[in-house]
Amino acid sequence: MGYSALLSGNNDPNNKGDLQEGFEMVGEPLDKATDAEIGGAGRNTWPEELPAFREAALRYYHAVYQVGKRMLPLFALALNLEANFFEEKTNKATAMLRTLSYPPQNGHASDGVIGIGAHTDWECFTILWQEPSKLALQVLNSQKEWIDAPPIPGTFVVNLGDQFARWTNGIFKSTVHRAINRSGQQRYSVPLFFGANWDARLDPIPGCVSPERPLRYEVITAGEYVKAKLAETYGH
Repeated sequence: MGYSALLSGNNDPNNKGDLQEGFEMVGEPLDKATDAEIGGAGRNTWPEELPAFREAALRYYHAVYQVGKRMLPLFALALNLEANFFEEKTNKATAMLRTLSYPPQNGHASDGVIGIGAHTDWECFTILWQEPSKLALQVLNSQKEWIDAPPIPGTFVVNLGDQFARWTNGIFKSTVHRAINRSGQQRYSVPLFFGANWDARLDPIPGCVSPERPLRYEVITAGEYVKAKLAETYGH
């Protein structure tokens, strides 16, 4: 948890690195600093030379976290489940926030270095704010075509992630996406990755496994899955 430099991550193994830098954090109380590990995800390392950054980042984090909590019943109802079905699995939700900066890029997607390579997010879903008027985000549609997801003022983009895909045995599909900043300017985005409790098992939801839809994923905990993806993305 802390600063990540340009090319420090690589979400697509076919690329040479992600052309972005940013700051990654998990939640902590706003009224007091803490170095305690939160949710098994890690400790926040705040920049001492930017004292106002911690308060601004945490205020945004807690506000968008509440948006995520309010969305959970909608996903449950979409699966014909009780509205509170996900409550026990997310009452200590591990949500990670990243403040990201993408330098302008003039090269081609085929040159092996883009803002962030094609990938799916690892948690239940992502709530993404995009800087207005700077197109970069692209989503892979069902025809395997890349389509633009332009920023719309006053809205978030919500991407489904791998934990929901595992819980629903593929009924909810993770959104494959990438970012290529060709705006000619620095571009900013702020995703909050809303995940299950660190120790929650990603067992398939009743009714999502059948002879027509056999079990697709190994059952592990949410924390084990995120740790494996972190190692895969940053281990290089």
